[in-house]
Amino acid sequence: MRAELVRVSLHQVDIKVVTGDDEMHVLQWRRNLIWDEVLLDGKRQAHSSGFGREKVYGLVFDKRPDGSGGTKVMLLLDPSTSYGNWGNPHQQLAGVRLETAEGPIVAFGTLDPKNLEKPATFSDWMKKTMGMDWGDTNRPN
Repeated sequence: MRAELVRVSLHQVDIKVVTGDDEMHVLQWRRNLIWDEVLLDGKRQAHSSGFGREKVYGLVFDKRPDGSGGTKVMLLLDPSTSYGNWGNPHQQLAGVRLETAEGPIVAFGTLDPKNLEKPATFSDWMKKTMGMDWGDTNRPN
């Protein structure tokens, strides 16, 4: 199974999912005024309403008609946004991750496993947090 992010915006996430038998599916998350919903190939699979909406959803791909088998996936969302960026029309969710038992298939933003790694040196920390690069490490100060 493999996946690719097609769109990540403030109220919409679209993910292209290709299963083991090369069948393509579209997994969608939509945020409406008072509810969120998860759609698979245009059909609602899950929804959550109210102020404490769900951020983790479970789905099964390629399940047999008797209900057995299939590949279980977990869709995780971090719907938080940057407060200083409310007027930007390109504002998007902070993070998205689609994961199987083997690990993440696709990850973006705050839910990307690379964001959880601690920097090894002070220079790496400066690059990660402030975008500063000290230049060539072989050159003396």
